[in-house]
Amino acid sequence: MLRHASRTTATVVATATAVALGLTLTAASAVPAAAATQSTSIQPSSADLRTDPNGRYTAEEIRRFLVSFYGKHGPSAWQREHQVSAELKKKAAETPDYDLLLCAQNTPRNITVGKVTTAQSARVGWATITTYWSGNRKQNFTAYVDLDATRPIELLDVSCSV
Repeated sequence: MLRHASRTTATVVATATAVALGLTLTAASAVPAAAATQSTSIQPSSADLRTDPNGRYTAEEIRRFLVSFYGKHGPSAWQREHQVSAELKKKAAETPDYDLLLCAQNTPRNITVGKVTTAQSARVGWATITTYWSGNRKQNFTAYVDLDATRPIELLDVSCSV
């Protein structure tokens, strides 16, 4: 069954590609060479474009990262390994009985990310993270992210004393 589905999918993709190439070739042959060169140029997708022309992560990009990183109950083991700065990993390792990334000892019932602020001169962005606990208790801390978009986005630091 899987083998049949794979062949069917491959056939559909190959047919769609051939049709698209045929349409492109037909359209390109109908226009002058200069226009064909312009019409077939590759445009960057919106995912490749940054709203900050200086190569810095935007507040919206940082917010999406923090929402994804913290989720509803905190970062996964993979996120802790791959999306946290080396310095913060070292600090977190020094507190084995305390989860420094959550500023807590236990797993919260829910987490929300507040408004993100960016400081271009400090090259950092931050947001207040709110953790919710049983008994309607909540706790806030600040999470910091490096703005340098030439590197993968990562959690830079956490301040538990908000």
